[in-house]
This record gives sequence, C-alpha cells and structure tokens, in this order.
Amino acid sequence: MQRVLLAVLVVVSIACMTLYAREGETGPLHTVQSVFAGAAAPVKSAGSAVGAAAEGAGAAAQDATASEETLSALRERNAELTQLLTQAEEYRLEVERLQGLLDLKDTYNIDGVSGRVIGRSTDAWNQRVTIDVGTSDGVEVGLTVMGPTGVIGQVVSASAGSSEVRLLTDPQSGAAAVVQSSRAEGVVRGSLSGLLYLENVAADVTLNVGDVVLTSGLGGSYTKGLLIGTIVRVDGNANDGTRRVIVSPNEQATTFEEVIVVKSAASEGSSASSSGSANSNSNSSSASSEGGE
Repeated sequence: MQRVLLAVLVVVSIACMTLYAREGETGPLHTVQSVFAGAAAPVKSAGSAVGAAAEGAGAAAQDATASEETLSALRERNAELTQLLTQAEEYRLEVERLQGLLDLKDTYNIDGVSGRVIGRSTDAWNQRVTIDVGTSDGVEVGLTVMGPTGVIGQVVSASAGSSEVRLLTDPQSGAAAVVQSSRAEGVVRGSLSGLLYLENVAADVTLNVGDVVLTSGLGGSYTKGLLIGTIVRVDGNANDGTRRVIVSPNEQATTFEEVIVVKSAASEGSSASSSGSANSNSNSSSASSEGGE
C-alpha cells in the first residue's frame, strides 16, 4: 500500500513539474506559489528583524564597553592634566615670590641667607614662624628677617638647621624706627590684633597717612634703613597724649612663604618710598577699619 502511495506521489510530482514548466506565469501552479510566498513573507521579515536586532544589541554592548574604557582613560588623563596645571601654577607663584626677594636684595644691597617658612605659631600672644635655615647657614640670633616686600621680624633662636623668627606683629616685638620724610624717630610695636603701632614719636612732629616707616638701626636690634611699612591711620591728638599711629605691616604671617635673613644691608633702598606708598593704598582701608578697636 505504501509503495503504491509513493508511486502515485512521484507521478503527481513529475506531472506538476512538467505542467509548471510548460505553463506561463499566470498558470495555476504559479498562482498557488505566489499565494504561499506572500503568506510566508511576514514570517521571514520578522525573523530578519529579530536577527538584526540581536546583532544591533551585540554591537551596542560592545560600543558601551568601549565607551566606558575610553571615558575611564579620559578621566585619568584629565586628572593628570589638572595635577600638572596645579603644579605649574604653584611654580609660577613661587617664581614671583622669589623674584620679589631678589628685587629686595638688589634694592637694599642685602647680604643674606634665603629660607623657607616651615612652621607657624597660631598663638596671638606668640606670633612666630620657623624657617629652614640656621647656624650652619650663617644665621645668628638678632638678625633681621625680611619678606618679599619688607621687614617681618627678627631671629630669636637658631639651631644648625632651623631658626625661630619673632614677627613684628608679636605683642612682645619692638623695632626702633624712623619716618622717612620727616626723620622723626619712634618705636614700632606689635599687638594682639596683628596691627603695628608707631609709638614714642615727639609730640611736635606731624605724621601723615602714607608716610613711609623704616628701621632706624638704633640699639642695633634691626638692620638700619629697611622698609617696615606705611602709616595708614592717625588717631587722637599728640599734644594731649592720645595720638595713636597705625602702620600697615608689609607681610601677614599667613601670606609669606620665603624670607631673607639679613646679615648686612648697604643703605636705604631708593624704592622704599614708592613701594611703601603702594602698600599703603592697598592696606589703608582694612587697617583703618581695624584701628578703631
């Protein structure tokens, strides 16, 4: 029975193939083929779409992995560039500060030792800094110490590799001083507020805002002729003993990082007056407001 059915199917197939070959495109067999092809097209398209979507998802996953690796590398590079930029800015600022010290040495013909601040006191009663040069560098107790724009204090102790400097703003500090324009003498003293006061000036001497104050060298405590600061405020009346004269310090303890320990200075700097006036303009407003304490 099965052999007969197989023989019938073979005969029918051959007959259909012969008919399909002989008939035109509008024949019955071609029409049936077109119908089945149209019905199968959506299934084929869906399969193609699913395959394309799978391929796209795989490519997207690869791209996402590559993008994350790229972003990580960019972040690392950005951090490196930021660090380099920060270092470059530090070098630039250091060069500016050191140039200020060199200009100061030229202005006053200073023979001295350059050093860096390595410690600072936070006690208002004891305003001091520690520097990284000492007796092995020729530093001695009593030597004057200058920042980039003028006198900041005096060496009060020294070891082989470091020294301690009492700042002019320390309440225990006192520097014999002279007003450059009038040659009036006095003493500049520190205070708890960090302000400098010019005291012991003769009552008949007229003092004006903007007058430059220098070290006088009297008593040998400070090298003569170095810039201390400028007068920024004069309160009260000299005749009744109420006059109070405020001098702006050239450097605040929190701003200078490099210093010069002065062994000797040839003479008063010719630019002391002009640099002092510039400092007066920048500091007078803040000092005036604090001076009323």
